[in-house]
Amino acid sequence: MTHQMTFRGAAVAAQPGQSVAAALLAAGITDWRTTRKGGRPRGLFCGIGVCFDCLITVDGVPDQRACLVTAAEGMRLGDDGRTGASPDGAGDRRDTRAA
Repeated sequence: MTHQMTFRGAAVAAQPGQSVAAALLAAGITDWRTTRKGGRPRGLFCGIGVCFDCLITVDGVPDQRACLVTAAEGMRLGDDGRTGASPDGAGDRRDTRAA
């Protein structure tokens, strides 16, 4: 049974047990937020929950690691105006490098 999630208004399918990051990558989505300074795209980097590059908003809860969150039916991804949805990376508090 395939799960259906929504990312920025688009449907994204996920297999049972698949992480949010894996489902997004399988759908061809390689970045889901940008850095606060410089607007650099970020998506999956380490894939094991050590870094913070894959932060995304899941069902209105910001700063979730997409590589650790298991995909589920009806999830809303990257839609709160902060991490994961903001084109200017307003939710990125961890990248302090100059642009």
